[in-house]
Amino acid sequence: MELLDGYDMADLRVGMIASHSALDVADGAVEEGFRTLAVCQEGRDKPYVKYFRSCRTNDGRIVSGMIDEVMMLKKFKDVLGPDNQEALRKKNVLFVPNRSFTSYCGIDAVEDEFAVPLVGSRNLLRSEERGDKKDYYWILEKAGLPFPEQIEPEEIDQLVMVKLPHAVKTLERGFFTASCSEEYYQKAETLLRQGVIDQDGIDLARIERYIVGPVFNLDFFYSPLTEMIELIGIDWRFETSLDGHVRLPAPQQLTLNESQINPEYTVCGHNSATLRESLLEKAFELAEKYVAASKEYYAPGIIGPFCLQTCVDKDLNFFIYDVAPRIGGGTNVHMAVGHPYGNALWRTNMSTGRRLTREIRFALEQDKLEKIIT
Repeated sequence: MELLDGYDMADLRVGMIASHSALDVADGAVEEGFRTLAVCQEGRDKPYVKYFRSCRTNDGRIVSGMIDEVMMLKKFKDVLGPDNQEALRKKNVLFVPNRSFTSYCGIDAVEDEFAVPLVGSRNLLRSEERGDKKDYYWILEKAGLPFPEQIEPEEIDQLVMVKLPHAVKTLERGFFTASCSEEYYQKAETLLRQGVIDQDGIDLARIERYIVGPVFNLDFFYSPLTEMIELIGIDWRFETSLDGHVRLPAPQQLTLNESQINPEYTVCGHNSATLRESLLEKAFELAEKYVAASKEYYAPGIIGPFCLQTCVDKDLNFFIYDVAPRIGGGTNVHMAVGHPYGNALWRTNMSTGRRLTREIRFALEQDKLEKIIT
């Protein structure tokens, strides 16, 4: 807050790590009248430096694109350097955290070293670290929210999902399924031999009941200014090589060799979805309980966007299998066009990125930035 006091409120910029949901945030920011700054990593910068770079008229009106400025770094984690942080502060940057930020920089550094005003819940970001003492499963349990129950390896008697990190693709998943203990150990041994997972991952893996049903990532927004919960949109994922598997007829699936037979769950894209209206009541109840629990156990609680990643079973019951206490990875499907729910609520194209930056504008107008900054 002391750093924020030194900002020029007439010249704020919205900044973010140039990955994950950066384009959605930047697009929303320019729609709400802010300039943007993307923190880029060399070798991963072209979309931001070249292809979505903004073009403005002499009086500042946006003509095309959405990335106004770039901070080019060797590695994303270099943003933690004192000089780079000072450069962000001098440009009056309000920083929007995304999953790439916490993954590449580390949650300890985000909490203790990153001295730049953050839009959102800085302390809640730790809850995303699966296996942490007070992770999102802990919050879900405290809130009385439904999630797939955990199962021990020797107790597997139904289809389960084994959640663990990929051994090589360090930010991706080494997930696999099993229907009995014998299959679990057999698949684990195969994936270990192939280098897809490692022993540390197995030791920390979470095994939970597989929910048979469609996936809906519920992209919510909680405003501390209005104390209202908004459903901005819903997305679902394309995952490799899982989606390639499900496109194959069963006879072809049975011909896959050992290196092909176990699908990988690396997210490579998203699509948009809606819910049948009779399920919206249940969806909002999930969000209400999560917001209340976050306030009680992670004060001040959730600020701005959050995503409840759910499956719906045959009896139309929701199960939350993951929580993103920040902007979700699939919100780029809302970019520029918004989403039916956000658009209907705000009577204009309303993406998650635009809703987030509109909250900044509202906070500025009401002189309440301290309510959305941590």
